[in-house]
Amino acid sequence: MEANYSKEEFLKGKIILIDKPYEWTSFDVVKKIRFLIKRKYKLSKIKVGHAGTLDPLATGLIIVCTGKATKQIQKLIDSGKQYEANIKLGATTPSFDRETDINKKFEIAHITSGKVKKILENKFKGIIKQVPPLYSAKRVNGVRAYELARRGEEIELKANMVEIKNIELIEYNLPDIKLYINCSKGTYIRSLARDIGVALKSGAYLHNLRRISIGNFAVQDAISIKEFEKNLSNYNNLE
Repeated sequence: MEANYSKEEFLKGKIILIDKPYEWTSFDVVKKIRFLIKRKYKLSKIKVGHAGTLDPLATGLIIVCTGKATKQIQKLIDSGKQYEANIKLGATTPSFDRETDINKKFEIAHITSGKVKKILENKFKGIIKQVPPLYSAKRVNGVRAYELARRGEEIELKANMVEIKNIELIEYNLPDIKLYINCSKGTYIRSLARDIGVALKSGAYLHNLRRISIGNFAVQDAISIKEFEKNLSNYNNLE
């Protein structure tokens, strides 16, 4: 069945599932979708927003809402998230991911798959306290933390309580491990990677991240930006 890409559908309110490409920001996705809809239907403006930020170096599900569907954004943001995370053990970076270079290296010879599973089960399931990364969108006196961090300013972020509903080791190949994570809103997987490294008496940083679901919406039902553009261009406007 052909997707309904009519002007009325977008204005009335449409939810679009996008598989975010690597190095795109969440705002890049929203900006592109808005531009394509406005160009197709010669609109001067249309409401378009996303339901939950995904870091530029991550891929996976972004929920884009248009028109009156933007009223559902907060409800969607409050939904649980599921991820697949590739974590590199034995090193750390200031950003807790690949955005910045490695600043310290650690021993990993003592780490076994059994130790990883035990630590995940005993320390990272349930309600946990988590400090957001300095390179994050958290605001400090009205300024994004990553802006201050990139300027070299010293800042201290407050810990938040988040819920890890489930966390499993799905691949083990030192120095790399791959985890499945089901968590509450507000969970920083980069911070989780950092904390897992500390718990293993080593270091760790997030190497790759893919968001596979938000609430009842799954990435396998998402389309790429190029697919959206093609579908929109091919849609026969019968107005």
